[in-house]
Amino acid sequence: MKIAILGAAGRMGKMLVKLAEADEALEVVARIDVAEGYDRAWPAGTEAVVDFSFHEAVAPSVEKAASEGVAYVIGTTGLTAEEQARVDACAARIPLVQAANYSLGVNLLLDLVKRAARVLGPEYDVEVVEMHHRHKKDAPSGTALMLANAAADGRGVNLADVACYGRHGIVGERPEGEIALHALRGGSVVGDHTVMFAGDVERVEITHKAQGREAFAAGALKAAKWAVGRAPGKYDMRDVLGFEK
Repeated sequence: MKIAILGAAGRMGKMLVKLAEADEALEVVARIDVAEGYDRAWPAGTEAVVDFSFHEAVAPSVEKAASEGVAYVIGTTGLTAEEQARVDACAARIPLVQAANYSLGVNLLLDLVKRAARVLGPEYDVEVVEMHHRHKKDAPSGTALMLANAAADGRGVNLADVACYGRHGIVGERPEGEIALHALRGGSVVGDHTVMFAGDVERVEITHKAQGREAFAAGALKAAKWAVGRAPGKYDMRDVLGFEK
């Protein structure tokens, strides 16, 4: 299967290229990046694109893929509402997989968080804490947002109505039902995520710590293989893994 990798000069991009080149089922036909020495476009015959570039580059690239009938996998986070709308419109023409995290462990974590939120209810305060390396540009992480949304789904509420993004100053007492997100940045941390359910007499914490980028890259390549030949539509990693939704 012929694939192109966008953002090939980045940390994730390099890992994707390394794993793809070691996979006999894949042929990397383009390593695309703005950095010197990299390709600027994928060639005719490309079957799938895996994109871990920058949010501003995603929508134009997805639109190009849609015009050519090329399956697309998005790992880039931090898209604006306008950029996301352009991406979503392309799902009518091509199979499009989009996830903030492609690891099996994190996707399992989403199920656990949703279940815990449903069982524990609003009497348990939810705090989502994530930490990444100092070079990460968006905050909170896409994975933290997925986890917060999973907690909100478990409670049957809309995250936008109950979210709190960090705290500063005299903010008053914590309101019941609030779901808070906190972003830490420093060092070379690949990605740590913890969801806390804090009750009056106990606290439940569910944590995932990535030890390397290989799990994310392997999942994204799995998604690319899965997407090729699928009907047009918007998919996520839970579809790829066959999890119940």
